[in-house]
Amino acid sequence: MAPHFHSMDDVINEPERVQFEFFLDEHRAALDGCLDGLTEEQARRRLVPSRTTLLGLVKHATFVEKVWFDEAFTGRPRREIGIPATPDESFILGDDDTVASVRAAHREACAASRAAAAPLGLDDVVTGNRRGPVPLRWLYLHMLRELAQHCGHADILREQILAEAHAG
Repeated sequence: MAPHFHSMDDVINEPERVQFEFFLDEHRAALDGCLDGLTEEQARRRLVPSRTTLLGLVKHATFVEKVWFDEAFTGRPRREIGIPATPDESFILGDDDTVASVRAAHREACAASRAAAAPLGLDDVVTGNRRGPVPLRWLYLHMLRELAQHCGHADILREQILAEAHAG
């Protein structure tokens, strides 16, 4: 069984692969955590003109996991995977989307991503993405960039929502 790391300091001297996966999982958990303790209304609250909400960010992160660790790995079409055609559509919340259901789908997608990547090396190439073939190392870096950006969005939205709750 692989050792469990608790902080980024724990992975400083670990192989690059361990570092990538630690930071990916840290960002995945942070996005999941942005929904902690929120009501359904708060999770759906729109504070910006775009479709971005906290619940929508986690739903979008699920889409991103499936684009990069299913579509890019298998070449399956998005319709077959069960995801929207475009990133923008992945923020749209349905009536049946709840904090619990969106979190469960996100956690399931992250677990599937880990399983898909496990047998590959960082230099192994996946060929199913629309950009063309990319090595796993590039895919990990792209995912870190994407997740870090959305964690920042989530931090700001959550801060605004909690400030409103404390002011009211």
